Amino acid sequence: MTTRSVVVKVGTSSVTNASGGVDHDVLASIAADVVEAMNDGWEVVVVTSGAITAGWAEVGRGQPRPRDAVSLQAVSAVGQPLLMAAWREAFARAGVPVGQVLLAPLDFSHRGQYLHARSTLATLKTLGVVPIVNENDAVADAEIRFGDNDRIAALVANLVGASHLVLLTDTEGLLTADPRLDPQATLIDEVRAFDATLLSLAGSSSSGVGSGGMASKLAAAHMATWSGVTTVIAPARATTPLVASLRETPGFGTTFRPRPGKLSARKAWIAFAVASTGTLTINQGAMQALEHHGRSLLRVGVVSHAGHFVDGDAVDVLGPENQVVAKGLVRVSAEAFDDGDDVVIHRDDLVLLRHS
Repeated sequence: MTTRSVVVKVGTSSVTNASGGVDHDVLASIAADVVEAMNDGWEVVVVTSGAITAGWAEVGRGQPRPRDAVSLQAVSAVGQPLLMAAWREAFARAGVPVGQVLLAPLDFSHRGQYLHARSTLATLKTLGVVPIVNENDAVADAEIRFGDNDRIAALVANLVGASHLVLLTDTEGLLTADPRLDPQATLIDEVRAFDATLLSLAGSSSSGVGSGGMASKLAAAHMATWSGVTTVIAPARATTPLVASLRETPGFGTTFRPRPGKLSARKAWIAFAVASTGTLTINQGAMQALEHHGRSLLRVGVVSHAGHFVDGDAVDVLGPENQVVAKGLVRVSAEAFDDGDDVVIHRDDLVLLRHS
């Protein structure tokens, strides 16, 4: 994989205008910014939000936006082609073709689908096409209820082996406080570690139209930095925000540095892309063996288990004080747990999460 690859995510509040329609001027500006980054030698994948908002602007007739999943799916189906047409027009000015890639949780959680999605994005790259990625709202209701494109962007960054992730939004970056409550809030230029204080700075979506907000951006940055990806949260409507982020322009946006000890692509997939279907609670001895000796998790170290997992499923591993210490792929089902192999999770399928 290239070391000059970036995923840039553009939020709903940035791609739509006050009435909810697609903001063509902003898309044209971002497309020109992407092309400039490409001229600098970067390969770029764009992750876009805004299909539901754009769709409702088209068919809502001034009515309040629906909240039920079925209506949101239908509205997304209206908005997605409007959004893609706008992105196509924006990039056409620079003579750059675009390709639509719609992704759902299955594309990340199922290993075969994950590799297929990677191949599709790689092939688009060889064709000189800029991929425009969005979550597949129209057929996967789970994402609409609790998903967001910040997380998908982080997963895509891992998927394509990107070195950088840029999250463009309607704020300057991560601030020391919510500017709506504290006018003295200032920009945090750089973050090298996540802690409770940092996570407490996240608030809800300031625009009211997106599903993310700063909390989802911090979660995406946390995920990406574990995968060795430098992440930037920056203002979408600034001049050339992508290029400014990649060139690390002083005072622009918040840069999150990768953590030491980058996870392999497969372990990052286990840690962040696969949903857990159960839990294993382990004793102190097993926790020591995992954290300090790099051992596999044996059945003798498991105090209890919960959930309906089967061989190959992901589970969370809890320590004696109920804290999450690891995540991994089990080699035995919940039903046959007591009769299964002595190795419950092999160390090659285990990701330690305690020092996150």
